[in-house]
Amino acid sequence: MNESSGSFEVLSSRVDELEKRIHALEHPDEVKASAANEVAGAANAVSVAGADSFQSANIFPLLGRAMLGIAGAYVLRALAEAGMAPKVMVAAAIAYAFAWLVWAARVSKAAGFAPLVYAATSAVILVPMLWEETLHFHILSPSLTAIVLAAFAGLASAFGWRRKSFQPLWLAYCAAAAAAVALSVTTHATSPFVVVLLVIVLLIESARVMGQARPVWPLIALLGDASIWGTIFVYSGPPNTRAEYPELGVTTLVFPACLLFAINATSMAVRAILKEEKIGIFEIVQVMVAFGLAIYGLLAFVSGSATLIGVICLVLSAAGYFASLRLLRRRDQMRNFATFSTWSAALLVAGAFWSLPQAGAGVLLSVAGLTAYAVALRIDSTMLEWHGAAFLCTGAATAGVAQYVFHALASSLPGRPDFAVWIAAGAAIAAYAVGGDTKDEDWMRKGPRLVSALLAVTAVSAFLVHGVVAFAMLAVALDAHHIAFLRTLVVSAVSLCLAYVGPRLGRGAMTLMAYVTLAFIAAKLVFEDLRHGHMEFIAASIFLFAVALIAVPRLVRIGAKSHPEAHVKTPVPIGS
Repeated sequence: MNESSGSFEVLSSRVDELEKRIHALEHPDEVKASAANEVAGAANAVSVAGADSFQSANIFPLLGRAMLGIAGAYVLRALAEAGMAPKVMVAAAIAYAFAWLVWAARVSKAAGFAPLVYAATSAVILVPMLWEETLHFHILSPSLTAIVLAAFAGLASAFGWRRKSFQPLWLAYCAAAAAAVALSVTTHATSPFVVVLLVIVLLIESARVMGQARPVWPLIALLGDASIWGTIFVYSGPPNTRAEYPELGVTTLVFPACLLFAINATSMAVRAILKEEKIGIFEIVQVMVAFGLAIYGLLAFVSGSATLIGVICLVLSAAGYFASLRLLRRRDQMRNFATFSTWSAALLVAGAFWSLPQAGAGVLLSVAGLTAYAVALRIDSTMLEWHGAAFLCTGAATAGVAQYVFHALASSLPGRPDFAVWIAAGAAIAAYAVGGDTKDEDWMRKGPRLVSALLAVTAVSAFLVHGVVAFAMLAVALDAHHIAFLRTLVVSAVSLCLAYVGPRLGRGAMTLMAYVTLAFIAAKLVFEDLRHGHMEFIAASIFLFAVALIAVPRLVRIGAKSHPEAHVKTPVPIGS
């Protein structure tokens, strides 16, 4: 019975095997799928097991190799201290540290943390060795040490160009930059180590232009800014405060800041204009900081450099406006357009003040404002209109228009206006003339038109008051109450003219200025006529103001009815 039962079990197993084989022959796809699932499950089990044992199997051997590398560096140091050709030993130690960086680059990408560990070993060997050989043993000069640090960063960059995901690159950059900053402070030889930082900045920006990310670049940029600022600050002070620092020429002091600005500005311009990348906030701030350092250095060490700086600002402003209006305005990245156009406006104002005398700067800015209004109307750019408004206001204040208007309308009568006042006032009048009030304008578009209209109205009123008073003085001697009455008369006439012409021409800003002049007359009655006038002249001024109050709203309504297609929202006071 035992033999028969065993034979039965063997026969049953063989039948099962035959059934599986027949099923596999009839359904080959199912068999392949099940086999693939078994293989994947086995692979997952192996990977999980490998991840669990990674620390014990890989990290300790890596640390052991790193410690062996550091031990080798101490062997080289011991040989140097024993008197065996110190300079040769230093060169061997530098080559030894570089060899670890090469090893980090040759390790496979699948090696995990190995490249970082080997690169860290290279930095740990190199930086302390350079510190000792430069500060304590004086075998290396600061210039040679700077060359070694630059070569270390350059070697890491070379590997980074070959392998876009070269992890140790940021570690090599940070080690070289930190060593350069520390050595520049301790050795007081700032210029060689500033060059090291500039080399690293150039390597980083070149890689970013080529589309390779360098996440560590903000830290390197800040270190470069701090080093250049520190150098300028130290050498711009009295000579007795830098007795421990070597003497440097003007070019050595000014060139690094200018080069830093050139590198940052060129990189950002290429990526924003040619590659159409969205520039970041930190990039914008960094370019502004670099530009400020360049200006600081030029003003501190180059006598009479203000004119040169002004000319450079004007050239950069023209280039910036060309790039923003012709290349960036129609693209999706509006931050790039806003940044370049705002910089261009600021550079134009700064360039005008630095390169020209006050009157000339006012004329240039006023003409620039008129040009901005004309170009904005042609290309339909609200931002450019606001730039024009800013230029007109700055130009009017600089050319003396604001001072002339104040004296003509509210203080002692001014003298004959000079050429700059005429040009600035004419630019404001022409800017409002070339602009237009269109249908359903929002306040973003109305704002620049109101600015130009206000400047034009105040300038025209001042000219008229000046002319009327000067003409009256030819006949009689005028006292303060006579001048106050004549001012009220002229401004009231201007208000009536604006109320009559504005609605008929469809000019909303001109219509609003009619009510602004009424408000000015009311303030003038309180602060001038009632204080300096005689009773009969006070009564006459009040009569003129009352007539203007009654007539201005009616003229506006009549003008709006006679010009029903004028796109003007007529402000009508309550009770008119």
